[in-house]
Amino acid sequence: MTTVLKCLQARYTVNLFYTNAGCSLVALNPFQPISCLYSPELMREYHVAVRPQDLKPHIFAVAEQTYRNVQSQIDPINQSIIVSGESGAGKTWTSRCLMKFYASVAASVTSPKDNETVERIEKRVLDSNPVMEAFGNACTLRNNNSSRFGKYIQLQLDRFHHLSSASIQTFLLEKTRVAYQAPSERNFHIFYQITKGATAEERLEWNLPEGADYCWLPNSERNLDEDCFEVTRDAMFHLGIDRSTQNNIFKVLSGLLHLGNIQFSNPLDESQPCELDDKIKGEATNLLKIPVEELLDSLRIRTITAGKQQQVFKKPCSRAECETRRDCLAKVIYAKLFEWLVLVINESIYADKSAWTSFLGLLDVYGFEAFPENNLEQLCINYANEKLQQHFVAHYLKAQQEEYAAEGLQWSFINYQDNQNCLDLIEGNPLSIFSLLNEECRLNRSSNPDLFQTRIEKALSDNQCLSRDKFSKKPNFIISHYAGKVCYQLEAMVEKNKDPIPPELILVLNQNNVRTQNRAAVVTVVSKFKGSLENLMQILNSTKPHYIRCIKPNADWYVDTTREGTSGFSLRISTALSLLWLLYNAVTQ
Repeated sequence: MTTVLKCLQARYTVNLFYTNAGCSLVALNPFQPISCLYSPELMREYHVAVRPQDLKPHIFAVAEQTYRNVQSQIDPINQSIIVSGESGAGKTWTSRCLMKFYASVAASVTSPKDNETVERIEKRVLDSNPVMEAFGNACTLRNNNSSRFGKYIQLQLDRFHHLSSASIQTFLLEKTRVAYQAPSERNFHIFYQITKGATAEERLEWNLPEGADYCWLPNSERNLDEDCFEVTRDAMFHLGIDRSTQNNIFKVLSGLLHLGNIQFSNPLDESQPCELDDKIKGEATNLLKIPVEELLDSLRIRTITAGKQQQVFKKPCSRAECETRRDCLAKVIYAKLFEWLVLVINESIYADKSAWTSFLGLLDVYGFEAFPENNLEQLCINYANEKLQQHFVAHYLKAQQEEYAAEGLQWSFINYQDNQNCLDLIEGNPLSIFSLLNEECRLNRSSNPDLFQTRIEKALSDNQCLSRDKFSKKPNFIISHYAGKVCYQLEAMVEKNKDPIPPELILVLNQNNVRTQNRAAVVTVVSKFKGSLENLMQILNSTKPHYIRCIKPNADWYVDTTREGTSGFSLRISTALSLLWLLYNAVTQ
């Protein structure tokens, strides 16, 4: 382990940020601009090299190898690059550079007509990045540009291995961020872009006065590179989203900010609905195109149908219920807007299956997360990382065995502990955390976190990956993941899994042409996510995988990189542990 760390440190200090480790490329985040590291000239150098693997380790070497594998037509023809690592380790940047490399390589064609098609697809594929990041990324405690969703991009090639089309598949947008931001974190970038980048005329039209305060726009005084509005607008235009449609999108976003400013107060008469600010409600309803009375009724009054006669009663909601409904409305609208953007992007870059013969897949998934407070979002994110870790270990050891056998080395198989126990705890049948969560959702009763904690402990006590923080007053459970232990809070976890939309809100949204699931078709969050992840794993298993493991040096190191003689290098061992363990075993064979 020490040898591996010293090797990475020595290379890092001389600006060598990439290191080969068996079938994986280790990428250390430099946290500083490095000239020529991703230049077109360097791309060409790796592309024309007789043996790219003989050049310095680089993401371009991995990209070129996958491209040549497609050209060789050796089964499996399709290739996947899995970019993994914790939040802030450089996954998003790495994915951007890989896409630029493929676009550059696929553009070198001889036919002017074909070249025009390739350039159009190339431009649209690259333009999808700033749009997806603006609407799906946010500043977190760990990373100024953290992806709050996962995506798998297929770059589809024709029989001449030219880029002919592409498609994007997304996973688990963290829509709760619209209405709740943890301390010192921010909302999605796009909200800061419109409030900082709108023209004076647009501010009037969108009702965004300069310097106005919005409850859902914390830490707006921070200026980040990701706040550039013009880049997003231009990219949207190139993707076929005209200025008029953009204008409507930004009105909706402004409407959500005003919706977040609606504050409820308890009425003097409990039989009456909660009171609220008349001025603020008008701004939100005008921008969202929802009639004022319909919005007020949907947020403050609950409709109850009871008895054999199916009598309808209307009951005023409590202040807490009103706030929950307000937040739910915002999350649903934003999630539908995000889904629509992905659909528009795919329509602009996708071609029928008959137009392409193979693909290069690029997986940029959220990094492993362990915050002071962890809930359903972190459970799903870390579950995805567990699945990918299992995939990595299996293919890594397989590749090492093949390499040793090819070189005629005498060796014995490495005994290792895989993470199947952890996956069984999360997703296994018949009993697991997911199955218990879903069962709680099916029961027509109010969720009790303390009782649910007891159920989990009783049902899953045999699994060594499960424990809990006995010193915490909040109901919780701890999972021993491959990257370390994470404590999850049970408060509101069942409700988040239900992700319910009150019927009153459904009526309002349907009138505004926002499609929502009816009660009979409701699927829990974990079931939906598990299904999409299983689909992704099937795709990955049908391709030849390549791994880029991004690693984040500790805060003391990258803060002090401008000082001479800095020697405080170390790695975040918790997230790098699994990789380093494999490297250590490989080194000591």
